[in-house]
Amino acid sequence: MSFTVEERGNPNTLSYRLFFKNADGKYVSPFHDIPMYADESQNIFHVVVEVPRWTNAKMEIATKDPLNPIKQDVKKGNLRYVANVFPHKGYIWNYGAIPQTWEDPGHKDEDTDCCGDNDPIDVCEIGTKVCSRGEVIKVKVLGVLAMIDEGETDWKVIAINVEDPEAKDLNNIGDIQRLKPGYLEATVDWFRKYKVPDGKPENQFAFNGEFKDKEFAIETIKSTHGFWKALISQKTNSGGLNCKNTCVSAGDSPFCCSTDEAKAVIEGTTPCGTEDPIPCSVDKWFYYEKE
Repeated sequence: MSFTVEERGNPNTLSYRLFFKNADGKYVSPFHDIPMYADESQNIFHVVVEVPRWTNAKMEIATKDPLNPIKQDVKKGNLRYVANVFPHKGYIWNYGAIPQTWEDPGHKDEDTDCCGDNDPIDVCEIGTKVCSRGEVIKVKVLGVLAMIDEGETDWKVIAINVEDPEAKDLNNIGDIQRLKPGYLEATVDWFRKYKVPDGKPENQFAFNGEFKDKEFAIETIKSTHGFWKALISQKTNSGGLNCKNTCVSAGDSPFCCSTDEAKAVIEGTTPCGTEDPIPCSVDKWFYYEKE
């Protein structure tokens, strides 16, 4: 199963969008149409890469837009970039999401005592390769971190691309500690501080900031898949999310998007144009003074 992307708008501007097509050239939603599992028998999952490692643009699946393209987050009318909190440069992993998952804002998690953040479940892919924006990769899950972001549960799954040369040696969270010393600590540090330059408090974590193992992570993913199933079958209020899809819903579903409708969505956006420069301020370092 393979997927390609189609750029629309001008990169590094408010108009930029990245739409997805399947192997048949059919437009699809990366939120709803790409299967969660790449190989269910082996617990191998698909991940849609939103942010390649070392980059700063906060790109994400647009859950409220038709066909859910990837676009850059906007704050107060401006494109959002994460700050470089020393010694980190941009995102320190390939960052993305598992399709067909949803952290239900109406469900209070028993472990975190907080409701979901209304997004697909996030993934930090720790392999050697710097992925491309919009790339759909197959990963095996190693563990999960339970971040509490402004009172919402925001799971961060730790995974590795199955094609990575180190994948055979990494099978659980303890293997990362052994083979990549300092990486997990850096991950907690990154998530704790990345919003501080924007004037926000440090993020908090359940389980005292400790990572849960592979089995816990897989069960967490499965539960968010269950929430997504309820969403796409209209058993849960969509709450402003756009559930239009071209492959999952039956023809009589209000979420079913025809080929013509999908083409109209893309044609309604700006054609791909010249890239704008990234602001120089994005390369600025933020030095965090420890208390």
